[in-house]
Amino acid sequence: MTEFEDIRDTESSKKKYLIFASPRFGVNITATIVDFALLTLYSIGFNLPAWQVLLATAIGKLSIAASQFLLGWISDAKYTRWGRRKPYILVFSPLFGISFIFLLLPNLFIDSSDLISLFIWFLIWNIAYQVSYGVTSPYESWVAEQFNLSERPTVSQYMNIFNYIGVGIATVFTFTLLKSFKDQIESNPDIVPTEFLITILSFGAILIILFYLIVFFFPTEPHYEIKSSLMENLKEIVKNKNYIMVNLMQGIASIGIAIVAPTILAFIEAILDFDTTEYIIGAAVLVLSILIFLYIWKKQIEKRGKKKTLLIIFLCAAVILPFSLVGLIPMQNTLIYGILFLIGIALSLGGWYLFPYIMYADLAEDSEKKTGELKAGIYKGFSSILLNIFQALGLGLSAGITYLIGDDLFYVWWGPLVALILLFSYFFTKKYITLDFEWEEKQRK
Repeated sequence: MTEFEDIRDTESSKKKYLIFASPRFGVNITATIVDFALLTLYSIGFNLPAWQVLLATAIGKLSIAASQFLLGWISDAKYTRWGRRKPYILVFSPLFGISFIFLLLPNLFIDSSDLISLFIWFLIWNIAYQVSYGVTSPYESWVAEQFNLSERPTVSQYMNIFNYIGVGIATVFTFTLLKSFKDQIESNPDIVPTEFLITILSFGAILIILFYLIVFFFPTEPHYEIKSSLMENLKEIVKNKNYIMVNLMQGIASIGIAIVAPTILAFIEAILDFDTTEYIIGAAVLVLSILIFLYIWKKQIEKRGKKKTLLIIFLCAAVILPFSLVGLIPMQNTLIYGILFLIGIALSLGGWYLFPYIMYADLAEDSEKKTGELKAGIYKGFSSILLNIFQALGLGLSAGITYLIGDDLFYVWWGPLVALILLFSYFFTKKYITLDFEWEEKQRK
């Protein structure tokens, strides 16, 4: 048994799960704000046209495609005294935090009433943030290197618990401080409230600190030799039909999911017209529901397997999302409907975020069994190319539709559009995808 195999066969402690998963807290605080709030902040707050925000966001997604692939591949190829993954975390984490701060505080540095300057500022710092997001590629590669097959749903659950605690805090922030900030800048664009400034600086610092904690406290992965070259690795990946199909499935589904993230808050703001108290109630319900369904979906994976569970998630989404059309009906009290819709979003899409950590670790191990080499970095990084191209396509589609039909109509019709995309993902997954491998049962015994 090799040193690497010995580590994966050793049962992981809760401390190891917690240390490994903790950076997802900082990542998801910032990523949730970036994905959910920037359309509202820049479009409704600073009056930048919504299609420009969506277009710039789509361009940012393309930059992730390059950075996640390159950082995944390079971290596979070069082993240092810090291991394969830690050097890139050390370098990119500070840019990650700083770019987030600049992205959320444009009026601290530029004249936000100049829409051309504002668009350029948003474009540059959104690209910087998305490029820095590539650090998650070497970080998440550790799932395959440090945790065995039976532990991966658990580590994914821990990562998603930190994800959704981060989502919860970011949602409360978005529904309270950001809404208050948006209301203030509509009357005075030069205002940066102290509580908003301190909160944004704190979120950026937390992002950097948690990544640095795992650099210094998480064990360096053992050295293992990779003899194959980049071109050989790429040829192997292209020949791996199931891996390519999984990437296509994730990419197709992400066209729709990329639309959900920035639109749900704008839907609540523009269509349901929640007040501050209703925002807080909605945020609490959303976060609690996600955490509950996260556990339920994990149990379903253990009971039904990964593929059947994913198919159920797609069907749930296809049924629930078209209820955005209720926004066409005048309502006196939108709170109950809004809460039910948010619970539906948590049910249908919350489970989706369990899968990337599990899928690509399993696919990398499946490749290792066939080739004798574990290339978790390139397997995770290459997936980002198609994923982010498709996400950019989804956001570009949103920008085009919004430009043609206007913001308010888009904020109602996005649900059926996403439902159709995820229904197509269901049939694609059912016919072409393998997520449960024969060797899994042997390893569990």
